[in-house]
Amino acid sequence: MDTQISRRAISIATLVLLAVFFVAVNLFSNISFRTSRIDLTQSALFTLSDGTRNMLQEIEEPITLRFFFSESLATDYPRIRTYAGRVRDILEEMRSYSDGNLVLEVVDPEAFSEDEDRAQSLGLKGAPTTEGEVIYFGLAGSNLVDGLEAIPFFTDEREEYLEYDIARLIQNLKRPEKPVLGIVTNLPLDTGAGGLQAAMRGESQSFLIYDELLDRFSLEFLEQDFDSIPNSIDVVMIAHPKPLDDQTTYAIDQFMMRGGRALVFLDPHSEVSLTAGPNGQPVQGYTEASSLDRLMTSWGVDLDPTKVIGDRGNAQRVQAGRDVRRQQTDYVVWMALGPDDANSDDVVTADIDRLNLGTVGHLVQRDDATTSFTPVLSSSTDSMLLDLEFVKTGPTPDALLRAFEATEEAYVIAARVAGPLKSAFPDGAPPAEAEESVPGALPDPAEHLAASTENANLIIVADSEIFDDRFWVQEQSYLGERIAIPMADNATFILNAVDNLMGSNDLISLRAREKSERPFLVVDALRREAEATFLAEEEALQAKIAETEERLAALQTRAPAGADVEEFLSEDEAQEIRAFRAELGQSRTALRDVQRNLRRGIDELGSTVRFVNVALVPLMIMALALILALLRAQRRKRRAGL
Repeated sequence: MDTQISRRAISIATLVLLAVFFVAVNLFSNISFRTSRIDLTQSALFTLSDGTRNMLQEIEEPITLRFFFSESLATDYPRIRTYAGRVRDILEEMRSYSDGNLVLEVVDPEAFSEDEDRAQSLGLKGAPTTEGEVIYFGLAGSNLVDGLEAIPFFTDEREEYLEYDIARLIQNLKRPEKPVLGIVTNLPLDTGAGGLQAAMRGESQSFLIYDELLDRFSLEFLEQDFDSIPNSIDVVMIAHPKPLDDQTTYAIDQFMMRGGRALVFLDPHSEVSLTAGPNGQPVQGYTEASSLDRLMTSWGVDLDPTKVIGDRGNAQRVQAGRDVRRQQTDYVVWMALGPDDANSDDVVTADIDRLNLGTVGHLVQRDDATTSFTPVLSSSTDSMLLDLEFVKTGPTPDALLRAFEATEEAYVIAARVAGPLKSAFPDGAPPAEAEESVPGALPDPAEHLAASTENANLIIVADSEIFDDRFWVQEQSYLGERIAIPMADNATFILNAVDNLMGSNDLISLRAREKSERPFLVVDALRREAEATFLAEEEALQAKIAETEERLAALQTRAPAGADVEEFLSEDEAQEIRAFRAELGQSRTALRDVQRNLRRGIDELGSTVRFVNVALVPLMIMALALILALLRAQRRKRRAGL
């Protein structure tokens, strides 16, 4: 009896010790391995890129991130809950790499609470549910100098760019002031149509893209002739410049050698300059074409000044001639690019649904390039290169179509150029002209850089019409206010490009990631196979039904409305009608069977998957437990027999 009590006490003590040990191990692991993670996803969805980790380790002052998620309201929305889990995981991962400089707060804002008011004041937007509730799912960040950045709502469409969006928010908060964009251009960006003369009369209206840039960045216009680029400028935007002298070209060259970044718009035939003056006339001092041959050679890119792209696949529709009664026709030298024409891995084109461009040139990589050349925008394969001189003669859209012969090649319209550069001035700074030489104005020859100190980053676009309001926006006036209704994403593309180049090289290197939602490849393959199998049969049955209905209708028209058809027909015709009706019923029954068969395989696969998830795995565990129990029983019997 005492032995049984002793054994029972030992068993209870063992269980208590195991429970204590279990709790202790969990507490120890939660404290010691809080930042330890293993990413077992196929695409490493929860592993930060090297560029993001580098950027996080360079944070010098604390940044607070507030993740607002209405967890209690999102119970009935599994997709949002899953995505929110990924967002929170990546935020936790970023915090672990920030050396304590990234503070994360998770807030579940209840309706009509201070947290909800705070979310709205920080720029977050809620999504209404069918029950009238509002779900918040966004991120707000702040720094020590009252800087504020926000992602109003994490949408499914941006999931591939989740890491980039959060990293860009943090990057912006690392800067106490607006980044500076230097502008070199011969386009009337700040005066708009009418140019300088309209500005002097107080009648000018800047291009809307210029207003967007002014709202987001600090703009600094560089004169057409300059000897150096100030160190305060983060990015230079060169937009259809006039021919640059050697001193100005050298200043841009050395800016790039110092690791500068540039957004460049060149055009073999700029329609903006030709129509942006008074009464639609050319702007005073306009330049029809722009090129930076010496710099482009250094950058490893060529732009053919004698050709423009004709794209029948992306042609914009225009009115053909003055006859308003005639239908519109394709104008192949004006193109409307869509998502299929953009690099899906580049964050600059992430939000682009349509870009309207005109008389576009094409870019190619030079054989001697030291840089990488990645297309960002391309034409469709239903394209060809047209002689610029022919286009300048003003051929009609029909004449362009008659001359069109597709080469089945997609031509590069915009490209990202990155990597080491060699100076366009290998022998040093060019000599200054005597009348313009100012002591101390030019860089010291000893400071000349023959090669870039770090990898350069450029985005080059072979078009300037992207800036023209008439290409991408409709304007209306309401109570004296200028209201813009975008027809295309021209402004979004330019803002994305500048914003991207404003970041560090680590941020620029980030690309799109795969979505966490994985497609059911087997189900999709089964669906396609089923559709291929039954589509022909379905079409045949539908054609037979249509033919039967037509023949039946022809016979029924012989009888007056509302009368019994068979009373006015011969016996053979009445029998034929009865046969048609029976055939029609059989065909419709067969059609329903075919349509059901189309789903049968998918439903069977779904049932199989549910069985495996719900029943098979538990049954396997139970079977394993029974086998182990039997093995133990047999061991006990053998021991008892001994």
